Amino acid sequence: MIGVFDSGLGGLTVVKEIRKSLPDADIIYLGDTARVPYGTRSSETIRKFAEEDTKFLLDKNVELIVVACNTVSSLALDVVKKFSNVSVLGVINPATKKALKVSKLKKIGLVGTRATVNSNAYKEVTMRRQASMLVPLIEEGFIEGPEIDLFIKKYFSDFKDRVDALILGCTHYPLIKDNINNYLGGKIKLIDPAEEVAKEVYEIAKDFKGTSKTRYFLTDVNKRFLETAKMFLGEDILDKVAKVEI
Repeated sequence: MIGVFDSGLGGLTVVKEIRKSLPDADIIYLGDTARVPYGTRSSETIRKFAEEDTKFLLDKNVELIVVACNTVSSLALDVVKKFSNVSVLGVINPATKKALKVSKLKKIGLVGTRATVNSNAYKEVTMRRQASMLVPLIEEGFIEGPEIDLFIKKYFSDFKDRVDALILGCTHYPLIKDNINNYLGGKIKLIDPAEEVAKEVYEIAKDFKGTSKTRYFLTDVNKRFLETAKMFLGEDILDKVAKVEI
């Protein structure tokens, strides 16, 4: 059983990638949709949330925990490891390794939540950073149209002609990756943390025996979130979702 958690629905991009490489895996997803986004919270609060999310998954007897949240991976991965008796993967290291591999000029950018950018988790590789407030927009289903294009211009213009690789430091951003790529003219290699962490999950869990079952637990369930989840996964998950308190 693979446990995946995120502050909201962005981590579903990680679930989607894991399912591509490990179609037989059993996955439990926890989305803390009642408290999204984490990226605007204090470090103390983020660490508290990380502990609660971890304990929830451990109570479900998962054998591997994937922290599909850049904010938690940046500020509280040690908390997750402290309370876990299973392997733990965050999204920082996989994305960092990929960025270093594809950047010929070693001019790497980072866009993420304010908490991720200010944490300096990527300080060894990034030379240009930008905090964004895209998560609430994406959670509300704004993944195309003039609204999202306006914000992409606001948050991504600083990277043009300045970097050759850009880490999408939030698992929500792959949903608008094509929009970002179009705005940047296809000249910057975009690093998708969901794709990279899924590769590491495969190496750990490729011998796991499962039944291809995925269950979704959300701390708040409403019609908008379910519609957004369908956009993330390409399927309706209404009958697989349960509301929980953590």
